[in-house]
Amino acid sequence: MRAPPDERDVDELLSFGVVNLDKPPGPSSHQVTGWLRDRLGVERAAHAGTLDPKVTGCLPVLTGDATRMAQVFDESVKGYIAVLELHGRTDDLETAAEFEGPILQKPPRKSAVKRRLRTRTIHQLDVLEFERENRRALLRIDCESGTYIRKLCHDIGLALGTGAHMGDLRRVRTVPFDDTDLVTMHDLTDAMAFYEDGSEREIRSVVAPGERALSHIPRVTIAESAAQEIANGAPVYAPGVLDAEDAERGALVACYTPAGTAVCLGNVVGDPDATSGTVVDTQRVLV
Repeated sequence: MRAPPDERDVDELLSFGVVNLDKPPGPSSHQVTGWLRDRLGVERAAHAGTLDPKVTGCLPVLTGDATRMAQVFDESVKGYIAVLELHGRTDDLETAAEFEGPILQKPPRKSAVKRRLRTRTIHQLDVLEFERENRRALLRIDCESGTYIRKLCHDIGLALGTGAHMGDLRRVRTVPFDDTDLVTMHDLTDAMAFYEDGSEREIRSVVAPGERALSHIPRVTIAESAAQEIANGAPVYAPGVLDAEDAERGALVACYTPAGTAVCLGNVVGDPDATSGTVVDTQRVLV
């Protein structure tokens, strides 16, 4: 069983870690993830949602066994700061607010997903700045995962009657991560250099225990004995559940030992207060 998050040595930290990477412009998400994997010396790494090469910002990267839980980002809210480049003059951008809520989008031709009309939710859309003379606006957008901001900007331009396209774009949020503690590629390079010289403090400041990536989903605490059984493929049975007050039937949950070690991901299928039966159907074993 993996040690509790605050008791892990560096090798164990890297084998189940997450880096809140500040992706630079230029390389693809796949390229920077591969670079991070090689620099940390881990076998596997996976990022939480593709950013186009020119786009910068919040790109959480899971390392080692933490790659097994990449699915937790599938439904996470994303936040962006976008430059809206208008093709004509307009007095205001009130129409942009009408895009809050569910919208229909078809992925662009270069997308890796099937091009079919689908619904995505814009949770919030704010105009932070508006330069009328320069025909440029700065937007803050919180949206459902899988929303195409370039297409959203195009559609806003059509609604305004001026036409528009997306200029610069930066992701500032991938729940549960945001831009308040981003790690640059230079930070990580320096941290590994210090670690190779015998100092652990810097690498521990840029690589967090993998459990941090689970902080936004409901938590179920299970007994140590149950954790051992789950590691061998068993589901979570009612007698092994110690606490599950936030777990609703059907929800994706993370199961932990009392010491805080993540054991598995699964869906709630039974009553946590029951004395028998399966409570969580295991989807991904993390130990």
